[in-house]
Amino acid sequence: MNQGPFRVGEATQALKVRRLTMYRTYCSTKRAKEEMAVSGVFSSSQTYLAFITIIGILCFSSVPTFGQTTDVGTNTVTSASAANDNQKMPDSSNSSDNSYFTLGEVVVTGSATGSLKSQDVLTSVDILGADVVENQNVDFAWELFRQAPGVMTTNFNQGGVSGKFSFRGFNGEGEINAIKLLIDGIPSNTNSGNMEFLDMVFPLDIQSIKIIRGTNDARYGLHNIAGNANVFTRTGGNYTKARISYGSFGTVDVQASSGFEAGGFSQNYFDAYRVTDGYRDHSDLNRYTFAGKWFYSPSNASYKVGLIARLYESEADSPGYLSFAESRSRPRQSPSFNATDGTNRNIKTVSGHFDADVTSNLFFSLKSYVNKFDRNRFVRFTAAGSQQERITNELQYGAIATLTYRPHIQWFDDFVVEGGFDFQQQENESIRYRAIQRRRQALTRNQEFGFLIYGGFLQAVIKPVHWLKLVPAVRIDSADGDLVNRGTDDNPSSTVLDLNDYDAIWQPKFSAVITPIEGYSLYGNWGRTFQVGIGAGAYQNGPALEPSINEGWEMGVKLSPVKWIEGRVAYWEQTATDEVRREFGGAGDSENVGETKRRGFDAQLRMSPINPLSIWASFSWQEGIITKPGPLETGNKNNEIDHIPDYVVSGGVDYQITPAVRGSFSVFAQGDYFLDKANSTRQFGDYYLVNLGLFYQVNKYVGLDFQVTNLTDKYYEYVWNTPTTLHSPGDGRAFYGAVNVEFDLLDKIL
Repeated sequence: MNQGPFRVGEATQALKVRRLTMYRTYCSTKRAKEEMAVSGVFSSSQTYLAFITIIGILCFSSVPTFGQTTDVGTNTVTSASAANDNQKMPDSSNSSDNSYFTLGEVVVTGSATGSLKSQDVLTSVDILGADVVENQNVDFAWELFRQAPGVMTTNFNQGGVSGKFSFRGFNGEGEINAIKLLIDGIPSNTNSGNMEFLDMVFPLDIQSIKIIRGTNDARYGLHNIAGNANVFTRTGGNYTKARISYGSFGTVDVQASSGFEAGGFSQNYFDAYRVTDGYRDHSDLNRYTFAGKWFYSPSNASYKVGLIARLYESEADSPGYLSFAESRSRPRQSPSFNATDGTNRNIKTVSGHFDADVTSNLFFSLKSYVNKFDRNRFVRFTAAGSQQERITNELQYGAIATLTYRPHIQWFDDFVVEGGFDFQQQENESIRYRAIQRRRQALTRNQEFGFLIYGGFLQAVIKPVHWLKLVPAVRIDSADGDLVNRGTDDNPSSTVLDLNDYDAIWQPKFSAVITPIEGYSLYGNWGRTFQVGIGAGAYQNGPALEPSINEGWEMGVKLSPVKWIEGRVAYWEQTATDEVRREFGGAGDSENVGETKRRGFDAQLRMSPINPLSIWASFSWQEGIITKPGPLETGNKNNEIDHIPDYVVSGGVDYQITPAVRGSFSVFAQGDYFLDKANSTRQFGDYYLVNLGLFYQVNKYVGLDFQVTNLTDKYYEYVWNTPTTLHSPGDGRAFYGAVNVEFDLLDKIL
């Protein structure tokens, strides 16, 4: 099935290129394997795990009926039943029994088969299309989430430790990481819940981003405290896309993506490199990524099998933090004591994907994966403090399996039952040294810990009549593991700690949507999620910490009175017991914050009153309160949780000036916040950013664009407290120009 922007299309052309494509496929795959072997991308243990993953998938490929691609990057369903219909499913503006909201073009083809997808979750679901993100000029992919409704961003601006996104009243500090990140359906958080795997993805390789806010998605457990985000990259199709840009601060960005598909076999490759001197002194950044994706689905069988491999390397200097006076007088400076600070990262992932139609109404999906994360960071926060070398090594492997049953029940408008099981095993190291100009002085932490999380879920979609949809669900998770503390230079004794006894963690959920009138939907949901300790804080070292149980609910209305306008408003609340907060210093333990309550209001609007004009806007108000403090900080009752802005605003306008020229305007703003739980400082952090873009399509194959970020040169910053305030200024006004090329390579050759 060809899905690139310039398709081979006709059956005669497909037959003409099949042999040539198969030969190239063989050569490309062989060459890729040889290069990966030579460069030592995977250690022997990783190679073994990847081999087992591939063998397991191939063993399943003997299922004798046809297959289904579930929730993949191109959102293209390739099962036999879907291929026969090949119909475009209605987008959110034309479908009433859902609660999702789209920005940009999101094409979904096929019929209602296979596993349940993000669109089926009845909560605040937002989908960003490729056309919204692929031409954005950003240092890191987390910055793309500023365009998503209700999402706040935290910009540390410290090189390899750059920033992250968050929502639902959870901050981005890293003490509590409440968002489950997936890339092509594969879990992609580190042990702490951080999202550094997201840096492997560049804008041109993204097909769509799906964000689920709330507590009622039963498919995921660990880190799914406030919701999840799934980034889908390009798979399938015949195309070649390239983008070369140059701009302020000596920034050079090169991205290339290509896809080849024929005879049921598709292969996609992505390569990107970005280098910049950075806005501030001592901010040099070098990033490189490579991805290969290979999928096969025969036209007369019932399965789709595939393999995705990624490699990422980065080297970055860190400019450090400034005092209040320094940040206002010379925001681009870097303190002299940060002259040797910086971060090197090496990330590798491999995943196997298998989907099958077991029968005409029973569907099976399996994903298995190996993730390897290595980071070496040198950091010094103040002149009075010492430089630290922080080494983090993590190996993750796991699998996700789902079975979906779609029986035809005469007295139901629709009925689906889905169950699933997943696990993840982690083998981690956390090592720290006190250092002077990157020379080790003393060992201050030496920990090895294993962590196993496993769980399952069962949910049903029940639609007794066309205007009512009900989704009851339940999920259960459990964890196991141990930590070996090998001691330090000051305390060389070694200890072994078991994981806290979390028992089975039950998470019931329920959702519903009522559509009394076409174009108007009232939806609501309730659910529980959980949080456990991270790092050393998850193990029995001191007072036992129970799992934090989050309980949330939401009520909302989605409306589309006419075809060219769509809106959604919602109110939500989320409470937590025994909230666990990570402590960054010392042994990396956790503390009990106590009971908390978060709540907020979201409003979103998208409209296109005339054909060349598109407008979108969102506003979110939020707050987080400590309702019952933990035993060590009883004075924090009714205080605000730190680093949570009161509001988040985003919006934009796109206007097609001529058939070849398009202009864009976007704005992002957020409110201020306290810097600590005691609310002892003034509030910081409020700012707005305005961006402009002009895009010119020279011809069918070549486009040019010019972008201005932070048009008003607004000063903005990230601030934290030590207890004196430390400031990290964001980038000033910047200009970028780019050349975009797109064509079908096979079509050009043949």
